[in-house]
Amino acid sequence: METLKYHPGNLAILDMEHVNLEELPAEAFRAMTSLTSVKLPLILKTIGSYAFYNCTGLTSVTIPDSVTTIGKKAFFDCRRLTSITIPDGVTSIGDYTFFDCSSLTSITIPDSVTSIESGAFEGCSGLTNVTIGNGVTSIGDSAFFNCRNLTSIYCKAIVPPSIENNTFKHVGVTLYVPTGCKAAYAAAAGWKDFKTIKETQF
Repeated sequence: METLKYHPGNLAILDMEHVNLEELPAEAFRAMTSLTSVKLPLILKTIGSYAFYNCTGLTSVTIPDSVTTIGKKAFFDCRRLTSITIPDGVTSIGDYTFFDCSSLTSITIPDSVTSIESGAFEGCSGLTNVTIGNGVTSIGDSAFFNCRNLTSIYCKAIVPPSIENNTFKHVGVTLYVPTGCKAAYAAAAGWKDFKTIKETQF
């Protein structure tokens, strides 16, 4: 297996699809502000912590389906990132992974994810809607704090995930839950603070 042995200077577009790399090292492209577009290796399994930390020029990243782990703060402060697809094999969204990615407008958490850690999407002020997969059992402190433009949250979990009091700062948005689950969410800590809870068929 190849390892990443260089920092590509002022490179803007990086295509690594056919690089024989299973783990992107921690801090691999940290603060590389010139980077705008990345295609990651097709066999990649792990994106290390801080891998794209403070890559403020990054607008697009292609993450292959092979990825199962995304480290903490991996995309911290990638404020120009407009969209991201989280692969179905990922099981956890780490601490502050997408903190302050303010250009993201929507996020879908796949059903494979069981936990969304503290601050995972904090400061994603461009988010208007979020879909939370049915496998999520816990959402950490401030995970969606200061996502001030959220209008709708779709939570597919039958059993309301455990959340902290400030997981969501704005509870005036519409919360959509599976058919038959409204009463459970309306009684659950944190979730019961949402003013509008509606059932929907996922």
